[in-house]
Amino acid sequence: MPKKVNDNSSTIIIIRLMVGIVFLSEGIQKFLFPETLGVGRFATIGIPYPYFSAPFTGSFEILCGLFVVFGLYTRLAAIPLLIVILTAIISTKFPFFMHKGFWATLHESRTDFCMLLGLIFLLIKGSGKWSLENQVIKKT
Repeated sequence: MPKKVNDNSSTIIIIRLMVGIVFLSEGIQKFLFPETLGVGRFATIGIPYPYFSAPFTGSFEILCGLFVVFGLYTRLAAIPLLIVILTAIISTKFPFFMHKGFWATLHESRTDFCMLLGLIFLLIKGSGKWSLENQVIKKT
């Protein structure tokens, strides 16, 4: 009987695509819709210096999202994205919990929770076999 190889490459690429595309999309939308998802949103929820912090965050989401999608420095790119998602959870979901309760908060935070766990997974596992990073390392 052939020996089964434990290859998580397909799992890693699916998680990379899920996490990377969501952050890429959210970063772009901070620039496309600044009043509702960028500067205006940051000002509404009390993030300091919204005219700086919203484009700064959006730029990181775009750049790091692309890195995650293509599997280039995935572990390194996951770190600023973890900061972004933890800040989002603390600044938006904790106040929501105080006003709406436990179940409403679970419903409202489902995407944030998935992004958090996806980033932790990528921080642990890295880019995987099917990644630009793996191709660059092989050639050097």
